[in-house]
Amino acid sequence: MDIKRIDPEEARTLLDSGESYTYLDVRSEEEFAQGHVPGSVNIPVATSNPMGPGLVPNPEFTSQVEEQFNKDSRIITACLRGGRSLKAATMLTAGGYTEIVDMQGGYDAELDAFGNVIVEGWARRGFPTTTD
Repeated sequence: MDIKRIDPEEARTLLDSGESYTYLDVRSEEEFAQGHVPGSVNIPVATSNPMGPGLVPNPEFTSQVEEQFNKDSRIITACLRGGRSLKAATMLTAGGYTEIVDMQGGYDAELDAFGNVIVEGWARRGFPTTTD
């Protein structure tokens, strides 16, 4: 199943639309604490690796989402650059969620293989952020 991908402008429009969209930030808790979209919910799709550097999959991700959201909830998945959130959106859609969209660019920016910005993310566009 194809996941609908939107840019940060579209995400902001949906969040401001009054149509009950939730910004689901799937970054680690540490990343989330450094800055996030106001009103967003943080459920990491991956967590810090206790054995060393990097991230490992969060085996509780789907069940943690199910504790907070119904299958017909309107959810925008997002991460730092766009990769983890697309994986999260795919997992949720496969789990029966019907109103999932994924935000390209993430919180910072989507990059190509050379580190060039392909899609500016939420914060790079100067959209509201918070550390609360």
